[in-house]
Order: sequence, then structure tokens, then C-alpha cells
Amino acid sequence: MAESSPQPSPPADHAPRAVPPAGAASEPPTAVPLTSGLLRGEILCVLALSLGAAAVSAVISFTGSITASASLAEQTANLVRPQADAARPWLDLSRQLYSLVFAFAPVVLVLYLLRRSGESARDIGFDLRRPGFDLLGGAGLAALIGAGGLVVYLVSWRLGLTVTVAPSSLNENWWQLPVLVLQAVKNGVLEEVIVVGYLMLRLDQLGWSPVRAALAGSLLRGTYHLYQGVGMFFGNIVMGLVFSWFYHRYGRVMPLVVAHALIDIVAFVGSVYLVGRVDWLPGA
Repeated sequence: MAESSPQPSPPADHAPRAVPPAGAASEPPTAVPLTSGLLRGEILCVLALSLGAAAVSAVISFTGSITASASLAEQTANLVRPQADAARPWLDLSRQLYSLVFAFAPVVLVLYLLRRSGESARDIGFDLRRPGFDLLGGAGLAALIGAGGLVVYLVSWRLGLTVTVAPSSLNENWWQLPVLVLQAVKNGVLEEVIVVGYLMLRLDQLGWSPVRAALAGSLLRGTYHLYQGVGMFFGNIVMGLVFSWFYHRYGRVMPLVVAHALIDIVAFVGSVYLVGRVDWLPGA
């Protein structure tokens, strides 16, 4: 009987792969170094899920405002508004808390991405290591930016360059003020961690100069506030430049979070007690 000829063995690169037994843990993939391309893609993803999307929305809103028959000063931008009718305050509160909780998702994503690349929140100064410095520095920045921002708003509104900003139009409820404070804290954390801390760190890793990174972040900040009008667009660019300088000087984003939160707390809570009672405030 003739012997069968031996079958040729498969090429090495087509050799069957070993399959781990059922229930065995597979090895985690090897970490890929952060190249310039990956960094750019990461930045675009983060911004698309957060303030970059807000900037696009603000541009569309501003386009609608300047093409409307009413002037900018005759239009109103409501920052914190009811999400249910007044007869169902429990539903309104539920939706307010839901939107607040998930608004922090981009910040959690940023902190996760920093951890994945061998960094942490400490690298951008988003921690509690220096509470005294953070509180005092934040209070000083809030006084400076808050007073200047109020002047810019009043002057630009009278010139017809800014809409009437209604910080809060919530219905009166026991939870009204706590929700407004939480909204202010959310704004501070979301904007300063992403637009200053994260963005300036990543742009520095891409080889951008501090001035170029500060200009880019400040332009983004002004753009996602454009729905408030031209005056607030430029006012927020100035705020962004001041905050970027402070961050570059001290390497901490926490004072900026404190400052931003304080500015918004005064605006939100103050609107409840002052708008309609102080005749020089728009909307009174």
C-alpha cells in the first residue's frame, strides 16, 4: 500500500492561536503610548461630549438671536429654568438633580483619561492639598472677575450687544436655593477642569506655548457663552485669559473652580432676591 505524502505545515504567521481555557482571565492589552495623533483625538472627543458641543449650540443660538426681529436686549436667556410645571415640583427636582449628576460625566471622563495616561487630578491641581490658598485665591479672583463681568454685562446690555440674562427662573420651592448652588458648583468644576486644567495640560504635551493654549481655551470659553451676546463673548474671553494666567502661574485649577462657583452663586441666588426689586438690573 502506498504511503500518503506528508501534508505541508501552515506558515508560522497562520499558526493556530492558543485559546485560553474557559474561565481563565485573559491578559490585559499593552498600553499604547500617547502620540500626538491620539492626544488630538482625545481632546476632540472630550470637547465633543462637553463644552465643544456647547460652543456649537451657542453659535446657533446667537445666529437665531441676531436674525430675530427683536433686538438682543429685548431677548432673554434663561440659565436655570424649570423642567416641569409648577404643580409637580417633585418632577422638576428629579430632573434638576438628574441633569446635575450627569453634567459631571465629562469631568469624570477627563480624570479617567488622566489616570490611564499615568497622571492624576493632582497634575492639574484639582485636589484638596492647599485649601487655604484655594479659598483665598478663588475669593480674590471672584471679586475681580465678578465685578468686572457685571460692568461688562450692564454696559453691553445698554448698548444692545447682550441679551437679558435671567440666571434663574425656577419656581419657588424649598429646594430652589440648594439647586442653584449645585448648578454654580457644577459650572465651576466642569468649565475650569476641562477648559483650563485638562486642555492646557494636553496642549502643552502637544508642544503648544502657554500663550497659544490660553488663547485657544479663552476663545472656546467665549464661544460657548456667545448665546448671551457679543459683550459677554468678549467678557468671557478676558476671564479665560486671567484664569489661564493664574493656572500657568500656580499650577492649580482648584482656585478657579472656587472663583467660578462663587461668581455663579452670587448671580443665581442674587437674581432670586434682586431681579424685579432693583431697577438698574436688566429684567427688573
